[in-house]
Amino acid sequence: MRARFTAIAKGSQPAVVKMASYGGGVRLGAMMNYVSRAGEVEVEDDRGERICSRERLSSLRSEWEHLFQNREESRDIGVFSITMGSVPDYSSEELHALVSAALTRGLGERRFAYGIARHDDASLAVSGVVVLRNADGERLTGDTKAAGIVQGRYDGRSGTDDPTAVFSFDGYGNGVDYGTARLRRLVATFEGDVHDERGIMIENDSVAGDLVQKDWRHELHSRKSRDVMHLIMSARAGTDVDAFKDAARDFLAEQFPGHRYVFALHDPAEDPKEEAEGGKRPHVHVHAIITMKSEFGERIETRPQVFRAWRSLMAEKAREHGIQMEMTDRRELATAPAFGRNQVRPISRYGRTEHIGTSEAAHVRYEAKRSERTTVARARRSKDYTVTAQRVWNELVRASDDREVSNFAKNQEKLIETALSKGRGESEMLTSTVNFGSKYGANMVWLQAIVSEADKMREMSRPEFEAYEKRVETTLFRFERMVT
Repeated sequence: MRARFTAIAKGSQPAVVKMASYGGGVRLGAMMNYVSRAGEVEVEDDRGERICSRERLSSLRSEWEHLFQNREESRDIGVFSITMGSVPDYSSEELHALVSAALTRGLGERRFAYGIARHDDASLAVSGVVVLRNADGERLTGDTKAAGIVQGRYDGRSGTDDPTAVFSFDGYGNGVDYGTARLRRLVATFEGDVHDERGIMIENDSVAGDLVQKDWRHELHSRKSRDVMHLIMSARAGTDVDAFKDAARDFLAEQFPGHRYVFALHDPAEDPKEEAEGGKRPHVHVHAIITMKSEFGERIETRPQVFRAWRSLMAEKAREHGIQMEMTDRRELATAPAFGRNQVRPISRYGRTEHIGTSEAAHVRYEAKRSERTTVARARRSKDYTVTAQRVWNELVRASDDREVSNFAKNQEKLIETALSKGRGESEMLTSTVNFGSKYGANMVWLQAIVSEADKMREMSRPEFEAYEKRVETTLFRFERMVT
């Protein structure tokens, strides 16, 4: 640890090896097309063949086919349309109640969101997205067959006073990304006048992102094929591109023997993709598409400990080619955790790509990382590791004769102490809240139960209302005593 810290203090860059995505065999062509910039960037495979044509890249699919499971992706999100005829000129509230009830009759107990367009002939065109799996495990297929099932259920559960409705599915997709994109498109189409099955308005991209990322994702039970993975190795701007490509080549060969793969260097000076389209990134990086299964039948494991080992090996290979690089761990530097690609979306690609979080929580995480906010992991094992790192930084302060190294180490020691102090403060606050505790929780439950009686207020007699009012006053008095 001390030798690594000394190298970092002297300016060694961190080794960056990150997972971009997984994909099934059916996505291999699209992934290779991205890596090769549609055939304009030279690609090299695991056997040293340099590939410069899209035709040759396409032929690799058949060569790798025996390593693929070709497991079909689950259909998680459906895009639907409904035409409803002869609807009276209801208020907006009444109209949404009517449509939501109709959707529930047809779709059952599923999560959905919809927008309404009213036509001059009093008919309605309803568009929406729905989670295809319900709580009981039934998964609609999001196609013509599923539309027939939904139609039959609606017709069987509707009365003579209910409007006629014709259901159809317009598409389906897999995962949170697809669901978020389709819901945001719906919000844009209806200019924020979109509601979910609970009647809650989804008025902007942030609300849509939160709904899918936080609520719907737990209902999906999504299944995605993992035949190949997309790995990215990065280095600082100004790094020798040839040396870095050689280091990446050696890393891939040693780390993934028996696996089929291709890789390509994206050099900002030579990238044919324009900056506004996501090309010409200021740093040098290598993209690799690697089969998850090797010719020996072994599958790649992707755990935090494995990624740490990958970064360590990448740093070793970089040093062998004259690039000063070290494996780093955020616990040693008190930096914020990384954000995943599902948690952000790009809003500007000029220079360093700027993002916005797909939900409020995701944006907080993004801002913490981009601003290099000092943080410490909460797990006891990670905290112990951070304390050890702080001790080593302190040893470096006292032992190094190099002022630059000593100053860097002193700064890192202070950053860790700041993060640990903040963590202790948050822990004490949490403990205080817990101790504040049982009476608070009990009164919260009681208050919630009492307030929920407000739904029945219209049905209360005068004596019942006076008793209800007294219970509310008593509970509020208890809360005042607890917080003052």
